[in-house]
Amino acid sequence: MNPPTEARLQPDAHATAPVSLASAPREIADLPGPRCLPLVGSLFQLERRRMHQVVEAWARRHGAFFRLRLGARTLLVVSDHEALNTVLRDRPDGFRRTRLLEAIGAEMGLTPGVFAANGDAWRRQRRMVMAGFDPLHVKAYFPSLLKVTQRLRGRWQATVRRGGEIDLQPELMRYTVDAIAGLAFGADINTLESDDEVIQQHLDKIFPALFKRLFSAFPRWRYLTLPADRRLARSVAAVNEAIAGFIAQARSRLAADPQRREHPPNLLESMIVAADEGDSGVTDAQVTGNVLTMLLAGEDTTANTLAWMIWLLHRNPQALQRAEQEVRTLAGDAAAFTPDRINALVWLEACAHETMRLKPVAPFQVVEALRETVIAGIRVPAGTGVWCVMRGDSVDERHVANAQAFEPQRWLNEADAGSVASSPRRISMPFGAGPRVCPGRHLALLEIKMAMAMLLAHFDIVGVSAAGGGEPLERMAFTMMPVGLRMRLRERA
Repeated sequence: MNPPTEARLQPDAHATAPVSLASAPREIADLPGPRCLPLVGSLFQLERRRMHQVVEAWARRHGAFFRLRLGARTLLVVSDHEALNTVLRDRPDGFRRTRLLEAIGAEMGLTPGVFAANGDAWRRQRRMVMAGFDPLHVKAYFPSLLKVTQRLRGRWQATVRRGGEIDLQPELMRYTVDAIAGLAFGADINTLESDDEVIQQHLDKIFPALFKRLFSAFPRWRYLTLPADRRLARSVAAVNEAIAGFIAQARSRLAADPQRREHPPNLLESMIVAADEGDSGVTDAQVTGNVLTMLLAGEDTTANTLAWMIWLLHRNPQALQRAEQEVRTLAGDAAAFTPDRINALVWLEACAHETMRLKPVAPFQVVEALRETVIAGIRVPAGTGVWCVMRGDSVDERHVANAQAFEPQRWLNEADAGSVASSPRRISMPFGAGPRVCPGRHLALLEIKMAMAMLLAHFDIVGVSAAGGGEPLERMAFTMMPVGLRMRLRERA
């Protein structure tokens, strides 16, 4: 990645004071942008379920840097990948998650984890969380993930044998909830072999409600409580109670077997061991917040990426055929999967990266400037929100050859980039960039490859269709998901 440069962002990631404004940078108010109405600005044009597409269309119309007024707030929108990379690398010192996200999460009863934390609290929690994601720990999680993958195989076999279709969204959510509960908390909740979806049905309410409140014109829930608000409160309470149970069980296991402290078999026990170190500065409440973060982030993001990947492979038969051949040659029966066999599936991993380039489940981020700075010659006062359009350049022909096509070979350096100088690895940032890059990205890729390898080893994909036919709609609900994808399979002998 390129280091911060004066042309893009001032001060750079190591600066401690604002730069001189003698060069008279442009003001955000002077930039082009969508039309505004009194009081609300462009808020009512920003249709919540497809707001990422609305802002991407505005970027194509108004350029890589434009203003966006939402109510009383004026934001700078950035879609240039070099500027984005520099902004995201200037965290946590120069930019932070927005205060609005923190406030609304607290109102809902959510304890902030590493995703929402800022400043020194983020630094302490980051060390704790990363302790659970080191390569040795991830390798130790493999048997648990393999068990969940085998359960998914059995569930899909049963569906195929009774002639049914697979509703991808809820099916993959079951897989990711079971996987993250087993990997992160040592809890075998097993939604795949049960119709009981208690924790999943509660989790599914939290992210959409948080997203809706973030972009509401008026905080109605603070003054008028509706039945939906009461159901949400019950779901948050139920999830918090479940998390308290996970933590209590983990502490009991650690107390009963001191050897577990030397080699914690799951992320939660790793976090507790790290938090219990005398100088960690991490509280039990912050451990709770990170358990919630892992449940929420580990469910939505991986499940939606898998759904998009299945759709794109079905739409691109040559890529699918190559993936099938690789899996069936190198990985074999899912019961015999090993870390080395899964690591050898380089084409399958390239397909995952290409999916995330075209269909990133986090197509935008909003950060807040902690100090006055300059981005690409534009003055950004402290406290200003910066809307980061993460997908803009990665699907732009100026930066990626044949940008709209699904071409996994570009991730293997097999494609001739022609006159396009930029590598997709520098432009596509589905896990973010800089110090706050997603700590679970390697685990997410492992989950994706395991589920896809099981699917391709034991089934032929007969069809994948979207609700209403045609291309699946992209819907934002904190993460970006496909609407109504259904899959038909044929079991392989």
